[in-house]
Amino acid sequence: MSSTGTRRLPADLGAEIQACRYFPELIADTVAMCLGAEQPVAHLVHQEATFNRDEIQRHLTVLVLTPTRLLVCHTDENGEPGVPAQALTTSEAVGLGKITSVALSQVVTNAERYGSRKANITETWLAIAWGTMRRIDLEPTQCPDPNCEADHGLSGMIAAEDLTVRISTAADGPDKVQQLLSFATALQQVTGLAR
Repeated sequence: MSSTGTRRLPADLGAEIQACRYFPELIADTVAMCLGAEQPVAHLVHQEATFNRDEIQRHLTVLVLTPTRLLVCHTDENGEPGVPAQALTTSEAVGLGKITSVALSQVVTNAERYGSRKANITETWLAIAWGTMRRIDLEPTQCPDPNCEADHGLSGMIAAEDLTVRISTAADGPDKVQQLLSFATALQQVTGLAR
């Protein structure tokens, strides 16, 4: 591997980034630059594809937990026809004391057999909030009178939404589901202590 970033990263993290075959040198250098001299406590590498009209766009997110920070490195590709391939990579470092919420959701089949190895975690969601982004969902306020034509305004909800990662057995495999569970557990255990 010719990338200086891949050499500066721990071997398992560098190997996972390389295995994605998605701008590995760029992503490894971005993560290594953000990581600096700190050593990772845990990490999660997640690649996904989204559909944008008639093309598929790939995204890769690398989460790294250090003793003091959560590193979020995200890379998107720009696949415009006739334009050389471009990638946008962004890194953010969040102090553990700034994280306000770490939510882990699991979809479990055969939940009545949980613990007997016949239960199966088929999907996991990790949502992390630290106050950078908020989502506002608005809808017209409903009136109980079916004949009312007045404007009753809007009602809605504000939700913190900094980062959500979804991993499923069908799309990513059972090992990735377990990796997300391990990463989320490690993050949940340290964020309460960092305040």
